[in-house]
Amino acid sequence: MSNLIKSSHVMTLEELKKLRLNHQYMPQQPNPSHLDFEEQEIEQPDEATISLKEQIIADAMAAAEARIKDAADECERMLQEAQQQIDVWWLEKRNEDEEIKARVEQEGYQSGYQHGIEEARAEVQKEWEQNLSEASVILKEAYRTREQIIQEAEPFIIELSCSIAEKVIDKQLSLEPAMVLDIITRTLARRREQGEITLCVSPASLSFVQAAREELNATIDSQAELVIIPDTSVKDHGCVIRSKFGSIDARIDTQLSEIKRELLVIAHQSVEERGQANDQA
Repeated sequence: MSNLIKSSHVMTLEELKKLRLNHQYMPQQPNPSHLDFEEQEIEQPDEATISLKEQIIADAMAAAEARIKDAADECERMLQEAQQQIDVWWLEKRNEDEEIKARVEQEGYQSGYQHGIEEARAEVQKEWEQNLSEASVILKEAYRTREQIIQEAEPFIIELSCSIAEKVIDKQLSLEPAMVLDIITRTLARRREQGEITLCVSPASLSFVQAAREELNATIDSQAELVIIPDTSVKDHGCVIRSKFGSIDARIDTQLSEIKRELLVIAHQSVEERGQANDQA
């Protein structure tokens, strides 16, 4: 405060003279050593002194307020600058954080995307292998089922085919009797031997075959004797030829039975071969 007073107010020469004059005319106070213990009268300062003192105090207060205002203004300016710097720093920090966040998100996205692709590829591969395994099992089971159906159906199909063939042949031979003679003739031609040859035919065909004896005799050896007899075991248009060397069964049902047996053997072998091929596959 003393510095503020010294710097803001300088006393003039007139003011200094007034102070000295006032000091000269002020009454001299008695020496305390010559006074009794009576109350001393103290003179009050004059009006000029009081005015001067008040002026000095007012000037000092004004200077102090000015300095305070300047300091406040300076503080406000510094606060504003600091706030601006803080705002700039926060803005830069937010921008930097946003960049870091965007970079981390992008890296995370790329990493997650790649990881997702790998997981999806592994999942698809696993599912494909599982489906392939299941398809292989289903295919093998289908092959076994097919072979089982074929194995079960082939005897029935062969039986049905032979039965149909027997009926067709019987019907055809009934319509064309000459075919019966052709069958018997070809069968007799296989017996080029001497001695008695017995031709067994069905009772229904006996008269028809007897009528063709000469034609049949021409088929066998001239030294052989043909004997035609009815045989109830011959139930169709076929025949049975017997001689001392053996017999030939030319009955239609017998030939169809033999054909059926051979077909069943072939079918069984085919099923086994297909089963082995499927197992190897």
